[in-house]
Amino acid sequence: MDRQMWLAERQATVVTAYDAEAGTYDQHEYPSDTQREWVTRLLRLVPPGGTVLDAPCGTGKYFPILAAAGYQVAGVDQSAGMLAQAQARNVALFLEHTTLQDLPFTGQFDAAMTVDAMENVPPEDWPAVLANLHRAVRPGSCIYLTVEEISQADIDHAYKNLSARGLPVVRGEVIEGDVAGYHYYPGRQQTIAWFQRESLVILDEDYRQENGWGYRHFLLRTPR
Repeated sequence: MDRQMWLAERQATVVTAYDAEAGTYDQHEYPSDTQREWVTRLLRLVPPGGTVLDAPCGTGKYFPILAAAGYQVAGVDQSAGMLAQAQARNVALFLEHTTLQDLPFTGQFDAAMTVDAMENVPPEDWPAVLANLHRAVRPGSCIYLTVEEISQADIDHAYKNLSARGLPVVRGEVIEGDVAGYHYYPGRQQTIAWFQRESLVILDEDYRQENGWGYRHFLLRTPR
């Protein structure tokens, strides 16, 4: 199977899954207290009254934090169902139906946040997505980004099984279980290498372990 065709199929599966879950997504949310804490930390570095890009925004669950702190927010998402839920909050300055790979903005925002989403991005697209986020914000602005991790044993198991099925996978990709059709786990070393390639400076970093998985939280600054 051609890898690009396979990835396109996987992306369509991800969108379908999020569209189907959109209406009840917030009712079954896993704990996001750490993410909310880091969003607040990001806002301390944003000029008063600034505008923040939430990409992808999902249902807009972080919009109230930004609005309460006096910031404007713009959201994008590849799921029309998720955007409909975000629109219903009546908070966003604007919402746009697009992917991280196709972000069209240039120097338009005072900060950006990409929360619980990079696991849906394949390795080929990571550099372009980081470049798009970088371009979207003004020079010297900050980006909050999370990177999901699972155990190396789970990664090894998935790679072995998917390769045996003849699928064009790379190590770190998982398509079965609770992954909305596709997840990719690059690991900290590869993630930092991509940050450095895009000249993104790590201001702060932490890792929070959950039940068999966890998130790395990165607060990044773009060049001035």
